[in-house]
Amino acid sequence: MAIAIRKPSEIEKLRKANIIVAKTLNYLSQQCKPGVSLKEIDAMGEEFIRSHGARPSFKGLYGFPASVCTSVNEVIIHGIPTDYKLQDGDIVGLDIGTEIDGWYGDAAVTVGVGNISKNDEALIQIAKDTLYFAIEIIKPGMRFKELSYEIEKFIKSRGYQPLHGFCGHGIGRKPHEEPEIPNYLEHGSPKSGPKIKEGMVFCLEPMICQKLGTPKILEDKWSVVSEDGLRGSHYEHTVAVIGGKAEILSKEE
Repeated sequence: MAIAIRKPSEIEKLRKANIIVAKTLNYLSQQCKPGVSLKEIDAMGEEFIRSHGARPSFKGLYGFPASVCTSVNEVIIHGIPTDYKLQDGDIVGLDIGTEIDGWYGDAAVTVGVGNISKNDEALIQIAKDTLYFAIEIIKPGMRFKELSYEIEKFIKSRGYQPLHGFCGHGIGRKPHEEPEIPNYLEHGSPKSGPKIKEGMVFCLEPMICQKLGTPKILEDKWSVVSEDGLRGSHYEHTVAVIGGKAEILSKEE
């Protein structure tokens, strides 16, 4: 399937959905305090999204039972909200999607709860740094495989590993579209495959492991951890290629 090129008017519709994502993530990040349950965070997120005229697009997507992915400590992505109450020293990944007027938004952050360790601060920082590094180097004509290769090199240069088996993706009238954008080079040369073009819109989402990038899915059939059993981190933005560079859509105005 071809990778969509979006008109400026369509990018603005995607921006609208993504601004609501950014606002929701900022709001929920402030609620992640000791004693607050994951189900409470999920309920607050859904209410906030709907109060801004959007729909939480993850709810029911592929059967996911909630509006917010809440991934605590060893869970890197796709954590299901439970009655678990956050504790001082936890780290929690918040990943949300929205839909408004048929267009989708998607972004994620990892936040610390109370006082976190230096190791966890560094773990969160590498996910954020990788994301912004990737956004900075994007330009039309670059191949997606080249971007994946540069992301992988950046993560490994800092002593971490990308989670395998999961990836960034296109976004538009569906929450997941072409292309798939792994955080590592998969198959072939960085100089092969489709090129990034003006007007493309996609999600970049570094998922960071400490020692092993091999994924393991827990018994809930959703939560993804690393086989190393250590904590992981996750950051994500939706970007549009505008004026020869990547512009973040999932940020507050």
